Amino acid sequence: MTAIIFFGHGARDIRWREPFDRLLDLWHKAYPNTRAELAFLELMTPSLKDCISNLNYQGIREVKIIPVFFGQGGHLRNDFPVLLDECAQLFPEMRLSSSSAVGESDQVLQAIIGFAMEASL
Repeated sequence: MTAIIFFGHGARDIRWREPFDRLLDLWHKAYPNTRAELAFLELMTPSLKDCISNLNYQGIREVKIIPVFFGQGGHLRNDFPVLLDECAQLFPEMRLSSSSAVGESDQVLQAIIGFAMEASL
């Protein structure tokens, strides 16, 4: 079984998490047969390691991590590869992979342009 993890930065203010919770809810409605979870780099739980550990415990053997970041900044270039490597070493029976940051997708950028057009009218 395969799962995805929407991976965000995290923040002190719990309200920052609300769009991520909505994203996860929208995923579950659109793809009820594909497991999805949230994980955060810092300041919020679960951590990426805890999320992967929980999925491993539940028998998930393949995980695709979707970094919900606008671009490939220092966290995704430096911190994330280290975290992913640590998780791969802790859970060698799992196949872990990741996509690029969602903000690098032309689809996402086009959606922002659409939002901006609607917001400016």
